[in-house]
Amino acid sequence: MTALEIRASVSLASIFALRLLGLFLILPVFAVYAQSIPGGNDPTWVGLALGIYGLTQGVLQIPYGAASDRWGRKPVIAAGLVVFAIGSFVAAAADDIFWTIVGRSIQGAGAISAAVTASIADATRDEHRTKAMALVGASVGLTFAGSLVVAPALYPVIGVKGLFTLTGILVIAAIGVLVWVVPATPRKVASARGHTGRVWLDPQLLRLNVGIFVLHTVLMAMFVVLPSLLVTTGALPLAEHWKVYLPVVLLSFALMMKPLMIAERRALIRPLFIGSIVLVLAAQVGLVLYGGTLLWIGVWLLVFFTGFNILEACLPSLVSRIAPASARGFALGIYNTAQALGLFAGGALGGVVAQRWGAEAVFGSAAMLTAAWCLVAVGMREVPIKGVGEPTSIKSH
Repeated sequence: MTALEIRASVSLASIFALRLLGLFLILPVFAVYAQSIPGGNDPTWVGLALGIYGLTQGVLQIPYGAASDRWGRKPVIAAGLVVFAIGSFVAAAADDIFWTIVGRSIQGAGAISAAVTASIADATRDEHRTKAMALVGASVGLTFAGSLVVAPALYPVIGVKGLFTLTGILVIAAIGVLVWVVPATPRKVASARGHTGRVWLDPQLLRLNVGIFVLHTVLMAMFVVLPSLLVTTGALPLAEHWKVYLPVVLLSFALMMKPLMIAERRALIRPLFIGSIVLVLAAQVGLVLYGGTLLWIGVWLLVFFTGFNILEACLPSLVSRIAPASARGFALGIYNTAQALGLFAGGALGGVVAQRWGAEAVFGSAAMLTAAWCLVAVGMREVPIKGVGEPTSIKSH
């Protein structure tokens, strides 16, 4: 990668990280805090306060992505960050669960994921794009793991209101990174007219959108039951779960990078892609059959996150290669919408299945979904690596 590609990738990944750190800091402590405010003793409202972010984000990913194709990436990303910061400060000022929900919904309305990933695709050559996307995935995973350590320490000092305020400050810092660190991009991208129908209906893009939907459905379903499993089976108190998550996430990143670099250099993305789906499937089966001790839970989580992180890098890279350059933001908007809907579906599926049949049934359901995705993905052929902006296609057998 050139110095400019590295600068663009690292700076845009840091924008992801600064924004997501504020979000993730809330997750480990919000349910406890909610008990102290009006309306916060109702689990339905608490769940809505946490989940409304994903709903508004999912609805607005496509408009933000399309807008970035029309008016340029930086202005749209900046606007989204401003909206997110406003939502953070509204939530910080909230005195009841209802205004907290309003703040969280405004946070979600700053739906910049498609514009950021499109900007990374614009700034990197085809043969290095998966590595660049992997930096974004790494920023997400490391931020999540770090929040599990930091949030319990900050909560007694500044409370949830302080965490929301810190979120707004971090997002303002992200705007500074965007303005002064991210390399300049064209003010306006070529018109996407004539490509939108193709993007919606292209069978290869549909295949990838279904893939990210399944991947995040499985992720969220897992985490509906995993914390309780660590407490009951692993005898690990909630405050100490980071002792499992942090080393697993860090080691999974170490394990993913070499295969990614080899696959890009030798044009072997297809076998790596399918092999990673198999890893996710193996983790679900392992949790059903051999998830009875803390050690085995940790092993299967490592297997899962290794496959998950590789797929998180490969999927948006493939979308950016297949989509026409003039509709790249629009295509990634659809992709990120599918991702958000997967998070919602996974939470709903995990909750219903766990309530009726238990944790093993959740992992079993996730395994069946992943197996179905694997059958669809087997028909893929290797994606040719071409110059930036030249669309490619995935041909099926």
